[in-house]
Amino acid sequence: MAETRKANQVRNATQAVGTALVASSESRAPPSSDNHDTRSASGRYEARSDSNRDQNPRGGGRSRGRGRGRGGLAGRGRGNSSQQSTGQVGSNRQIGVDCGDTFSPVVKQATIRTVLSLALSQSWKIHQLDVTNAFLHGNLHETVYMYQPMGFRHQQFPDHVCLLKKSLYGLKRAPRAWYQRFTDFVISIGFRQSRCDHSLFVYHHGTDVAYLLIYVDDIILTTSTDYLRDHLMRRLGDEFAMKDLGPFSHFLGVQVTRTTNCMFLSQQQYTNDIIERAGMTSCNPVATPVDCNPKLSATSSPEFDNPTQYRSLAGALQYLTFTRPDISYAVQQVCMYMHSSRVDQWNALKRIIRYLKGTTSFGLTLGSVGDFSLRAYTDADWVGCPDTRRSTSGYCVYLGSNLLSWSSKRKAVVSRSSAEAEYRGVANVVAELS
Repeated sequence: MAETRKANQVRNATQAVGTALVASSESRAPPSSDNHDTRSASGRYEARSDSNRDQNPRGGGRSRGRGRGRGGLAGRGRGNSSQQSTGQVGSNRQIGVDCGDTFSPVVKQATIRTVLSLALSQSWKIHQLDVTNAFLHGNLHETVYMYQPMGFRHQQFPDHVCLLKKSLYGLKRAPRAWYQRFTDFVISIGFRQSRCDHSLFVYHHGTDVAYLLIYVDDIILTTSTDYLRDHLMRRLGDEFAMKDLGPFSHFLGVQVTRTTNCMFLSQQQYTNDIIERAGMTSCNPVATPVDCNPKLSATSSPEFDNPTQYRSLAGALQYLTFTRPDISYAVQQVCMYMHSSRVDQWNALKRIIRYLKGTTSFGLTLGSVGDFSLRAYTDADWVGCPDTRRSTSGYCVYLGSNLLSWSSKRKAVVSRSSAEAEYRGVANVVAELS
């Protein structure tokens, strides 16, 4: 059994994520301090075929790194300054131009609600797909070497390094590489990329229409006909390892209940989790998320003794506003003090949770739209913030009777009059509409 296990490790090492074993004069890499799940790593290694390997000698001055993270990642580049400034990937990116922030291919919330409204209005079926090991599909255009990860080293060549030909989970360039690979393919089969939201792709040929939304590795697909849906899913399945999750019912923690021409979006389970995390499962519910007291101030009360808990719950409430526009303003108020929370802000946050306790079943309803006109409403206060004297404005946008987008945000500058505050609010909602 021991010999069989060792033979499997050697075979897995030779198939490691589209890499090639090449000669290296470097000494053996020190053991990693991370304790990884070997079976999980094996699954990702076996996701690559032998055609992705190539025997090449390692050139001098190229990027090389130690295996870290999940299954081994490329380390800090060595060579010129442009390679050294890229962290793990070792490419020619420049700080302030195309690095410094994490690239995340996610679709806008308003786009999701718009596509769902269109599908309901046309009585189209909505399917959900999942890409297996999405980041492993990305193509690398840089020369990146990595040490053989622990547990998958070749017995005959333990000091050799691997030349990456595909991206790995944990590489800073992996999300961008995957998104570019996916974008290039769907455009090649007839989709057009939206200019307003780059995670939305539209297929329109004759009477055939399809909308595709991608959120990292989760895909929503709605088509005008069943034949078109099967055709597109077959094309996607031929190119990527896809899972058909069936009709749209659960997406990013949102439960979806659909009738003939209506859809209800709810985060009830997520709401209960927030209440439990706050330790308020037995609290008394209240009728409103905010009270009538003066607005929160940064100096109105002593500092809260557990700022980590405050930030954790405030961040969780932010995601809950995906289906709960009724708490948008209250959450915006408590999130302004995440850097320095006070007792008053903590009491305001607890009031939101008490409100959620009595409204866990609330959500957002989308229905069939007969009138496709956009309507927007906006309002703003004046010098409402007691600390900065800035104004807070909010808006909501409707497509027919469906609520698509909403926001509550404090202005970046002080308005000199109530009229200026109102006009700045109008400018914000006009930018959202366009």
